[in-house]
Amino acid sequence: MYVGPGDVLQLIRSGKARTRGDIQEETGMSRMTVAQRVDALLKAELIREAGTARPSGGRRPTDLAFNLQHSYTISASVETTSSRVALTDLSGSIIADEHLDIAVEDGPEKVLHAITETGRQLLTRSKTPMDKVSGVGIFIPGPVDPHTQRPSQPPIMPGWDAYPIVDFLQDTFPVPVLVENDANAMAVGEYSAGFTGTTSLCLVKVSTGIGTGLVINGQVYQGVDGGAGDIGHVRHPAFTDLRCQCGSYGCLAAGASGGAIARKLKQQGVEAFSGRDVHRLLLAGNVEAMRLTHEAGQRLGEVMATVVCLLNPAVLLIAGDLASSSLIGGMRETLYPMSLPRATRHLDVRLAALGEDAGIRGMSSLLVNQVFSAAAVNARLG
Repeated sequence: MYVGPGDVLQLIRSGKARTRGDIQEETGMSRMTVAQRVDALLKAELIREAGTARPSGGRRPTDLAFNLQHSYTISASVETTSSRVALTDLSGSIIADEHLDIAVEDGPEKVLHAITETGRQLLTRSKTPMDKVSGVGIFIPGPVDPHTQRPSQPPIMPGWDAYPIVDFLQDTFPVPVLVENDANAMAVGEYSAGFTGTTSLCLVKVSTGIGTGLVINGQVYQGVDGGAGDIGHVRHPAFTDLRCQCGSYGCLAAGASGGAIARKLKQQGVEAFSGRDVHRLLLAGNVEAMRLTHEAGQRLGEVMATVVCLLNPAVLLIAGDLASSSLIGGMRETLYPMSLPRATRHLDVRLAALGEDAGIRGMSSLLVNQVFSAAAVNARLG
């Protein structure tokens, strides 16, 4: 079987090989062939020699490492009330970023134009040339068709359905572009940062809407057309009379999302319009916001009990504007009683750790895995 430089790079990135000797042992290639593959990667600056960390009884072998400064990625988040653009290195570490006061309802052209302009400004500010950008990623609060990378009937994104996001961004950045659902990107970010040893991770984002990201055996599970994890539109009997943004009645998001809680608070004279406002009130210790968030957690736990029994995940993370002790406390009150003990005996339920950086890091990771895959590097280096 042909083992190209891209396959060697994968061995180095995965940690299976740190030296030329390791590569020879893993692949069965001759020392000369290994040297050719490594030289090709060094010449392309995809790897670097990282010292001699391990004694071998004689001459110490030189360690090889993925060159995280080879190039950079641009990742952007589109939220319901704002957006963010970040420049990252290949580890996902943020070098520069900018928050934008622009909402998803402003439409794709206005939002994407602001994102591309900000991306250019970040490159200028960090003195990063355009040809050092290896990929651009964007995540949105709605389903994404994995075949076309276009929004697929997103309930809270008017005017975005089937919009050619990739084409728009590539007019400015002639590099690979990825589009992903926000909860999926966040799940990948959390997985990459602290859970690479687990086989199944489920992240629930509760903000103005509700969505779930699934990482199974290290891969995002998107479903047949990108709709996996869209639990915000599961019907719940407690919300039968509530109309959702998707147009249906009874959706979980209609009564348990940040947007739903904001509406309830507004009816009581509290200034709240979105999940971000509820987040602000939770941080300030607003008692009514905490009570409503606790109740929302109970309803969320009732739906997540089915998810947990179906998937039997190892990790369940709570993220988004409503991620708090109030929400997770309410969720635990219903999740555990309504789930099989076998399904939850090894379940780790906790608040996500990376906050708003999770999606940026996840998007960067997805880009790096695509741009520097074995197939892509083999094609590039021949």
